[in-house]
Amino acid sequence: MTRSNARELAAHLIYEMDYTGQSPDEALEIRLEQAYYNALAEENDVYAERPSKKQLAYIRACVEGVAEHSQELDELISRYSIGWNLHRISRFTKAALRLAIYEILYLEDVPTGVAINECVELTRKYEEEDVVAFVNGILGSFARSLKEKEE
Repeated sequence: MTRSNARELAAHLIYEMDYTGQSPDEALEIRLEQAYYNALAEENDVYAERPSKKQLAYIRACVEGVAEHSQELDELISRYSIGWNLHRISRFTKAALRLAIYEILYLEDVPTGVAINECVELTRKYEEEDVVAFVNGILGSFARSLKEKEE
């Protein structure tokens, strides 16, 4: 399984937790249970291969980290989504944005450009093109603000 596929699984889990109110442990247990996972493989090819231990650790870190920092992540999304109320953004788009911002802030092995590009491509897979541009704008503004703070 590639890191991109693991990232997509993490986004699905983050979305599911937002929708169901499950804890990270509950979402991971249910979604990664063998029979459930195999059933998902029939609907989405990202589930064709099970995650390795390394990818599972990455998925778990992302899902738990996003849950732990959800308020901070949502505040950042709100700050950079000029003219949009957080509640107007689809749950999947919020999940993808939360994941990308979490990776940028907290995962040292994920370059900012990679997190942005992967989020844009993930959004492109599930949303309309205008949403993709919206996501790219939010993440671009966020990344520029971080760079300005560093300088």
